[in-house]
Amino acid sequence: MVNHARPLEPLRVVIADDHAVIRAGLKWIVDAQPDMRVVGEAADGELALRLARDLLPNVLVIDLSMPVLDGADATAVVARECPTVKVIALTAHQEPAYVTQLLKAGAAGYLLKRAAPDELVHAIRAVVSGGIYIDPAVAGLVVTGYLESPQGPRAAARDVLSQREREVLVCIAQGYSNNEIADELGLSVKTVETYKARLTEKLGIRTRVEIARYAAERRLDSRLADS
Repeated sequence: MVNHARPLEPLRVVIADDHAVIRAGLKWIVDAQPDMRVVGEAADGELALRLARDLLPNVLVIDLSMPVLDGADATAVVARECPTVKVIALTAHQEPAYVTQLLKAGAAGYLLKRAAPDELVHAIRAVVSGGIYIDPAVAGLVVTGYLESPQGPRAAARDVLSQREREVLVCIAQGYSNNEIADELGLSVKTVETYKARLTEKLGIRTRVEIARYAAERRLDSRLADS
């Protein structure tokens, strides 16, 4: 029997960076994947925004430091006007404040320029699937509690969540799947799902995106899981 099913359309990606060499490298990585292709390139933030509006790609990969319109401002406009376009911020900055800024602006991913090529591919697939991706090199800096007063959100999270719930929160915010969390903590997948349900109920958050943003907005660090 002849299979008349239409092949899946490749993921459409726009690359925005003011350095031609970097754009070329990113394009090579994306186009090397059988399920992805670059449909546009931009050397400044204004053109990146225009391409996002006109082409409505699945993903916009944009450098933070862009001429004319910087990446953070472009990200905010894309998130507001083109909600189907997932934005991955590409930068050399690994300070938690930048991660927080971009997540608040509406980015779905945050990737360091020194990341390995397969990290870009992984990030694209993660955000298209509805997840959020934070480069592992910075995820630990924004994941688990921040130094504020004893009455601050860090203390609240410490007091409300159990030790295991905090550990699961850390893993979720770092982008681990339920299976990976189970392996990391020596638990069953069902038990991980139970802890996840409890912590999201206690914190009033539901999705992995909300969990990651909750972590980033509170400048979380690795000490929460050990508190």
